Formats: sequence, C-alpha cells, structure tokens
Amino acid sequence: QVQLVESGGGLVQTGVSLRLSCAASGGTFSRYAMGWFRQAPGKEREFVAAISWTGHNTAYADSLKGRFTISRDNAKNTVYLQMNSLKPEDTAVYYCAQGGFGTQVTDFGSWGQGTQVTVSS
Repeated sequence: QVQLVESGGGLVQTGVSLRLSCAASGGTFSRYAMGWFRQAPGKEREFVAAISWTGHNTAYADSLKGRFTISRDNAKNTVYLQMNSLKPEDTAVYYCAQGGFGTQVTDFGSWGQGTQVTVSS
C-alpha cells in the first residue's frame, strides 16, 4: 500500500507563495494520477488540482486556475503544489491523493495525512 506524506505547509502572510510537496513510498507512483484537495474547518473536502501519470494533463478548480500549479517528478516519486498570491480563504488542511484522473474524492483511493496551510489576514 502506498504511503503519501505531505510537507511544506505553515503560517504565511497574505500575498506570499508556498510550495507543498507530497512524497510517495511503498507502492507505484508512475501510471497513477495524483491530486490535491483541501479542507477548511467546518467545510467538506474540496478539489484543488489533479495531474495525470504522464504529467501531460492537469485539472484545476476554476477559482484557483492561474494561481495554483500542480506538477510531478516521477523520478523522485513526488508531486508538488505551487501556491501563489495566497489569501486568507486558502487556509485549510491540504491533502494529496493517488488514484484516477478526476476531480472527486471518490476518484482517489490513497490519501496522505495532510499539511496545514494558514494565511494570515
């Protein structure tokens, strides 16, 4: 079973950039899509971005397109989420996931424990 570990979260000011990483081990990384989701207190987990196993295809939540970028390095078994111009409403626990190339929680079968991102107002 694959293990996914997120890192790179923290407390930052509005307008700065942050890059999250998700390292996979114990299973196959290539030939599976990867995704990022986030969950704020009191809200449901929501889709952020996804990337196909080749890295050729990507998908983003409409509200985040142009500000967040997903990428992967299969040689390092790692997927990244570059977050620019952060806003207080981006505050959430960010989760990476492995599975099919989709936008729904049910499209992904393996999940990390999450990393906290807090953007001060």
